[in-house]
Amino acid sequence: MNFSFLHSIRFRLLMWFAVILTAVMLAFSAFIYFSQARDIRGDALSRLTRKADTIADDIQLGKIPKATLQENDIFLLFDSKGKLLYDQGTSNEHELEELLSKAREVVEDDDHDHINHDNSWVKDLDDEKHYMFIAANTTEETMMILGSPFDPYDLNGRLLFTLFLGSGFTLAVALGGGWWLADRAMRPVKTITQTARAIGETDLSRRLNLKTKDELGELANTFDAMLARLQAAFNRQRQFIADASHELRTPLTIVNLETSRALASKRTSQEYQRAMNVIQSENAFMTHLVNDLLILARIDSGQSAIQKEPLDLSDIALDAVERLSALAEKNNVTLETGELPEVTLNGDRQLLLQMVSNLIENGIKYTVGNERRVKVETGAGVDSVWVRVSDNGAGIPSEHLPRLFDRFYQADKARTHDAEDVSSGSGLGLSIVQSIAHIHGGEVHVQSAPGEGTTFEVKFRMD
Repeated sequence: MNFSFLHSIRFRLLMWFAVILTAVMLAFSAFIYFSQARDIRGDALSRLTRKADTIADDIQLGKIPKATLQENDIFLLFDSKGKLLYDQGTSNEHELEELLSKAREVVEDDDHDHINHDNSWVKDLDDEKHYMFIAANTTEETMMILGSPFDPYDLNGRLLFTLFLGSGFTLAVALGGGWWLADRAMRPVKTITQTARAIGETDLSRRLNLKTKDELGELANTFDAMLARLQAAFNRQRQFIADASHELRTPLTIVNLETSRALASKRTSQEYQRAMNVIQSENAFMTHLVNDLLILARIDSGQSAIQKEPLDLSDIALDAVERLSALAEKNNVTLETGELPEVTLNGDRQLLLQMVSNLIENGIKYTVGNERRVKVETGAGVDSVWVRVSDNGAGIPSEHLPRLFDRFYQADKARTHDAEDVSSGSGLGLSIVQSIAHIHGGEVHVQSAPGEGTTFEVKFRMD
């Protein structure tokens, strides 16, 4: 037998609901029952007191109050010595002794001219009838005991049965409705569970699409958003692996071809030297590509050791210009520096230096024309600091701008890697720039148009 439902939230909600409802019903029923019992007792005592006053008046006039007594009443009249003078309603000697003893106790200090509720008590007789008794001194020589059924119509018993039956019925209906409501409320959770079980690594396109606006709907929307992020992450991972494999396949193929050609037959020293140069170039490209991949992997996983400290962004920009001045000279590009005021930023020097270097190197690669220039400048605003790298290259068409920071994406397909062009890139430089900017709380902005050059600006918000 499967008892798994006993551990479900639905069952626990139902049990808590049942416990709370039962406690409320018990408290309410007890309040109703004891309130009515108190009212019945009060009414019975009032009737008995009035009847006792009438009987006491009759006795003082020397009359036996037969007309005042009813069939179910118990009336006992004793003299001062405890001798029974008149008896109606009981012939049990044991009951007579008990009633006389109790009567003497309650009227011991009582004025015979006064009858009140302090002289009353409730007793169950041998025939299981509930009686209320009152005792009083009628004259100096006599004492009476008057008893009447406490609840002649058993209103308390009938009320107790009604409360028990009504509470049980109410509890049963409430439990049935509670089970239905709990099942209906937890149905979205079951849908989420089934969807989560059905989703695999290769099937992240499924969504819950719950239309409710309650907490479960919010949970489902969060789950859908998480699935969307996971799907995008897996898609990026697949594309990243495919692109990395593609980028590495070309140099490996070239190395294999050059090696096979050199080993196929005897070659001249010049041919061997050319083959080694090609292999060295491809090795340098693969080394650079693997280093870039390692940097991105560490940044993505949060394992990159970031050592933030107060830095001058202008000093970092000058260091990057000095490092790449030889590359710029080789490519006939003039590196210029604009305004470089003291700009303080809390960050990792090596990562920021690489970020600026990648931007400058990107400008050197794609600058065209007779006067090829790349300009670097920094500045500070009210709540931000920035570094800007601009060139007078061919510019980037607007349709390429949204994907410019995608990994391995190259707007100019003609500038893909070539064995004879070691300066060509792999499409990871700008991705590294964006990743470094993000871990420093910055954003990268680009402005470009065909024929008007390109400007990259990295802006960091100040805390």
